[in-house]
Amino acid sequence: MKTILNIKTEKSVKLAAKRAAEELGMPLGTIVNAFLRQLGRDKEIAFSAPYKPTKYLEKVLVEAEREIKDGKIIGPFATTSELRASLES
Repeated sequence: MKTILNIKTEKSVKLAAKRAAEELGMPLGTIVNAFLRQLGRDKEIAFSAPYKPTKYLEKVLVEAEREIKDGKIIGPFATTSELRASLES
């Protein structure tokens, strides 16, 4: 026996999910049902998303890589005393 599940979501979220489902070759309802089955079975929610750094973080990472390459990075430190001495010099 089947039932209807009504949920409210942003239109943009629904459209993005529908497009992703189509790219996977599946109807969105099939994916939602699979998620609900897994939730019922495992009693846990698992999320995953590819990590994409912000523009600011990308800039910081490029700068850090350049500093490493140029030998401007000091450390690592074996103790906090060594770290403090480095910061004070």
